[in-house]
Amino acid sequence: NQKDYFPSVHKDLKVVEPKTPHLDYAFLGENEKWPVIISKDLSVNEKSALINVLKSRKKAIAWKLTDIRGIDPKFCSHKILLEDDFSPKVLSQRRVNSKIHDVIKKEFKKLLDA
Repeated sequence: NQKDYFPSVHKDLKVVEPKTPHLDYAFLGENEKWPVIISKDLSVNEKSALINVLKSRKKAIAWKLTDIRGIDPKFCSHKILLEDDFSPKVLSQRRVNSKIHDVIKKEFKKLLDA
């Protein structure tokens, strides 16, 4: 059963603002339910037409991982099995060989300049 693999979803989910300035949120349900991200560049008529199509087909959209049919939840979820007596440790950062360190710096600068 898929419900056994996932904890219950919180009722008060927070919507994160889109990071790019050309995107905007639209909601397909009342009380900001079922958020979708659409382009801000659309005209008012295009936005309303898109929202109407999405509202009429909202059963086709997988809103949660459990809504996706045909995919085993064990495949999608990540779980690390630890022994009972194991205590997690923080490891220190490893040092890089000084000969390779200069090559890494040059490659890093080249990637930043690109």
